[in-house]
Parts: sequence; C-alpha cells; structure tokens
Amino acid sequence: MASLRRVAVTTSSAIIRLTTLVFLRWIPGHHFVPVVVTSLVVYLSSIFSLLKDTRPQNQTAKGRSSNRYNSGSSRAKAGDSVLSTLLTGLPSAKWPLWTGITILVNVVLAALTLDFLTRGILLYPTTDVAFSRIGYVSPTTAKLAFREPDPARLPVAVMFQEVSKTSQDWYEEGIVYKVDNSTDFTTTVTITDLKPATQYRYWLSNNKSGTFTTAPEPEAPEASRLSFVTSSCLKPNFPYNILSHPLRIPGLEQMTDALAKLPKRLRPAFMLFLGDFIYIDVPWRFGSTMSHYRSEYRRIYSSPSWTHGPEENRAIDLPWLHTLDDHEIENDWSQGNKTAPYPAAADPFIHYHVQANPPIPVAPFAHPDNVTYFAFTQGPASFFMLDTRTYRTDPSHKNSTILGGSQLQSLLTYISTPEPAGIHWKIISSSVPFTKNWHVGTTDTWGGFLDERRIVFEAMWRAERELGIRVVLLSGDRHEFGATRFPDPELNIGRDQLLPNTAGVGLHEFSVGPLSMFYLPIRTYHQTDAEDVMVKYAPNGNSKFGLIDIADVVEDVGSSAAAPVRARSSVLTYSLYVDGEVVWKYRLSVPLDRDVSVHGPSLPPGRVVEDEIPDLSWSVVLGTVVGRVPELTKWFFETVNDLYFQLADRLQKIERLA
Repeated sequence: MASLRRVAVTTSSAIIRLTTLVFLRWIPGHHFVPVVVTSLVVYLSSIFSLLKDTRPQNQTAKGRSSNRYNSGSSRAKAGDSVLSTLLTGLPSAKWPLWTGITILVNVVLAALTLDFLTRGILLYPTTDVAFSRIGYVSPTTAKLAFREPDPARLPVAVMFQEVSKTSQDWYEEGIVYKVDNSTDFTTTVTITDLKPATQYRYWLSNNKSGTFTTAPEPEAPEASRLSFVTSSCLKPNFPYNILSHPLRIPGLEQMTDALAKLPKRLRPAFMLFLGDFIYIDVPWRFGSTMSHYRSEYRRIYSSPSWTHGPEENRAIDLPWLHTLDDHEIENDWSQGNKTAPYPAAADPFIHYHVQANPPIPVAPFAHPDNVTYFAFTQGPASFFMLDTRTYRTDPSHKNSTILGGSQLQSLLTYISTPEPAGIHWKIISSSVPFTKNWHVGTTDTWGGFLDERRIVFEAMWRAERELGIRVVLLSGDRHEFGATRFPDPELNIGRDQLLPNTAGVGLHEFSVGPLSMFYLPIRTYHQTDAEDVMVKYAPNGNSKFGLIDIADVVEDVGSSAAAPVRARSSVLTYSLYVDGEVVWKYRLSVPLDRDVSVHGPSLPPGRVVEDEIPDLSWSVVLGTVVGRVPELTKWFFETVNDLYFQLADRLQKIERLA
C-alpha cells in the first residue's frame, strides 16, 4: 500500500512540475489546468498519508519489539536524501524542513497556474475601461474609435488640430451624445477635411488624445513610398511572469521599441493585424456569451503596453487594421456566420474593429451589411483584406470553400482589375497561410481548400503576366514565420530553382506570428513538392512581426554582370523581426521600365539581402523529426491498410482459382 502511495506522490509531483512549466512558459493549452489541479489533489492526499509513516519514532515507543522498530526505521529511511525529497516530492522523516519545502513548491506551482488563468479576469474586469485608437486613415479622413462607459463624461466632443508650428487652431469634428450597451459603449467617428500626408493631433473631451498621419495623395511624390507592419496572435502576460502586470503584452512593447529606432522615413503607416487579437479559448474558455467575448476585447485594450515608450511612438497611435481568425470565435472555426457562438463573437469584432476598418470592396458581390472583407489603396500598393473564417465550410470536400462565393468573386474581380498609374503592388492578406507546407493543422489553412486556392492562384499569375503588377500574400495564424514561393507553371523554370531554401520567381507569401504568444519547438513546416517552394522558415521567438517597406529605387538589372543596366524599380523589402531584432530581409521588385529585353518575360526573382537565422542545429533536427511524426504515422497506417487489402484481394483470387 505504501509503495502505491509513493508512486502516486512521485508521479503527481512530476506531472505538476512538468505540466506547469509547459503551461506557463511554452503552450498555455486548456488541457493543462485540470491536469495540474487534479495532480495537486492526488499529491496532497497521498503525501499526507505517507507523512504518518515517516514521523520520527516517539520516545515512549522504545519498549516495542525490535522487529517493529526496525520496520519503522526502514520506512523512515526511505527517501531520506534531501536531493531525493526535492526531486521526487516524497516526504522524509530525517528532513522535515525540506519535506515542507517540496510540498510548498508543488502548491506554489499550482497556484501560479491559477494565477495566470484568473488574475487578469478577477482583478481587471475592465467594465469601466475607456480608450481611443485610430483605425483606417486615407488622404483626407481618419477613423477614430473610442469607448466611454461613464455617462457623466457624455457628451464627448471630438477635436483635432494639425501638428504644425504655424497652425495651433483646434477644429471640432462633432459631438457624440450617446453610447450605450448595444455597442459595449463604443463608437467610431470619421474625422474629415484633412490634408494629405499631414500629422494631426486629436483630443476628446473625456481626456483621451493621440496623433495620426494622413496618407499621401495618389500620384504625389510621397505616394511612391509606403511602410507598414504585419503580424497576428497576441496573449497578455505570456510567457508568464509573476511580477508582470497580468494584462501586459511583451511582444507589443518589443515592437514599439524596435519601431522607435527606425529612421522617420521607415516609420510604419499602419499595422495589418491578421487575426487572433483575442484568445477566447486559451488558456480556458469561461463562456461563449456576447459578454464573455466583449470582456476579452476590453482586457486587451486595457493593457498598459499600448502606451509603452515615448508619447510619439505609442502603439495605440499606430493605425490598426484587423481581420478575423478562429480564436476570436472558436478553434478551427468552419461553421459559418449563423451557428453559435459566431453571432456572439462577431458583435465585439464589429464594434471594436470593423467599424474602424477600411471600406469594403467596390464590388463586394454581397449586401454591404454582410461583408467583412475590405479593400483600400495607399501609396504604391492596393490591399485586399480577406475574411477566411466567416464564410468557410468544412475543409477537404469537393465543394469546400474558404472564402464563400461572394468573397471569391470580389477577390477575383480585384485581382483582374488594372491599377491606376503609380500602383505597382497588389497585397492580399489572409488570416491563415496559403501554403500547404505546414503539415500540422493543414486543413485549417488554404491547404484544406486547394481547388479554390488554384482558382485564386491562376488569377494572380495571370495578373502578374498581363497587368505589370506584383502580387504579394501576407498571412498569420501559425505562431511561426514561413516565406514561400508559388512559381507560375507557365514559366517552366528549372529544377534548381524549385529546391527548398531558395529565392526566386513566383507569387510570394510571408506568414508571420505571433506578435506576443507561444511558438512551437516542433518543426511542422517543410517542402514536399515543387508547387510550394520554401524560401525561409523561422519558427523560434515569442514575438515576431514583419516590416514591409516599398520605395522607388534605381538599381542594376539585366543578366550581364559585366555591363549591368541601371533602371528604376519599385522595390519591396520584407524585414522579419524576432524578439525585437531584425533577423532576415528579402527583396522583391517591379520594373518601372517595361523594356522586356532588359527585364525578361517575367518579374525579377526575389533575393535575400540579410540572413541571421541559423539553418541547422540539433534542436532543429529533433524538432523536425518530432514534427513529422503525425505525417509518418498517417503514412504508416495508410500503407499497412493498402497492403492488407492487397493481400485480401490476392487471397480472394486464389480461392476462386482453387
């Protein structure tokens, strides 16, 4: 009986320690919390039972028989090493202090798990949070979203002024007389009659303020350049830090510090955030009502990280544009926009994000009130922000769709429409990756909708051949970085240009995340065919984002190194930041001189301009092997199944011949 209790103590102690480490520092999965709590109950009940057997012998028991005394002594000596007690969690009669410490360690670890789970919710209900932020900004307008739950501060006057030494005048955009619970006390005001490429300051009568810069006028000199950032996925206070504010977002602060170091010309115009702004089901889903979803948005906007750093570089003053992904609804959501909990989840997404987003496409092919995909133009690029959650069906079926019919038609129309002069890039964002190179959860990406992906790709390849523009794909979701090429089959490029880890021609996708969340040490991304060519894979880092800079440059082009030709190009440089530092840069270009004899029949290949990411280490090898276990397991069972039926078929034929 004692041996069973000892096994229960050591096993439950090991589970508490290992699971807590994984939960607080690696992956905050919802399975870990009940495991930790249950293991603690087993541990405490078992160890208190063992403590009765390991108490020092009472002096009054000296007259007992030697056999009984020796038996008790042998029990007391079991686990009487300090190291053994600390490592196994077993009690020791010889070291009562260390026994108490090892018990305390396990209790504290379980308490930290519960602290991470509940402190933010219990201490910061955020019902009274008030904030303001800038959304979509055009050359003459800016969308300002704010929340004000205190009726004593209503009405709220919206004022703005140009940040200029020559003009100090304030202008009133309007007055908001009412906000109520129907929108969770939020509203969006569009500031109008602004000057292009001009910095402004806004002020609300409830003492909220900030700054923003309008977009340049199309075809203006400033319109040849654009910088913006992109990422996805954030969770407060992860990796867990007991000394940190429970709503602090470390990755957001790292991004703020990194962007503050950039020269003014590279400062981003906006953040293109590609989903999982909240995690309703990580580490634990407390409910699926509208109020639960709303509270998660409020907690994110209550984070002190939004105002981290100097006032002129605060993250809250960077315009944020949002797409929807699964953890804002439910993991791997594919049940449409009518099934619960989608309606409850969509309510705060619309009020907090959609209302401040860019306009819907000119040709949405659906009623405007039912559209959650967006399109806009800024500088040398036009953008189409896909919604890959709301309209999708179950993957991997004959008629599966990730976009829905209306959005697909709207996207194809956008791709095939020629752009005005000065627009050289079509940038299409998706919350999930286009590539099928991720081999865990593949069906949750475009890998589960390959027929529709082919339709979209063919339209993109045709646009690059015929319209003289370049299509770039941006995505998130995977908590890793992957750059992938999709070569146009009509180019008939050589095999050496289809090998993994090669720059080259083709549609390019840059998938990045998380902005502040866990990353997977198990490597799940690898190339399996010539359709999806791996350019670069960078899984490590709790904080990752991409900085995209587009500018007109004069560069050497042509195939002759001895006599290069100087020509103008619009150049896109993608810089990958991991934990606040640039680790990789990649460059794409669009020739502005259309001389085919110089540039060839296709767009120039991409090229790596900086690479600080190690290609190989023992952890990468181990992670890759572990990451391929599900794929290899599936292959093994499919092979065994095929062999079984082949053998059965042969046996059946033998019986017929007999």
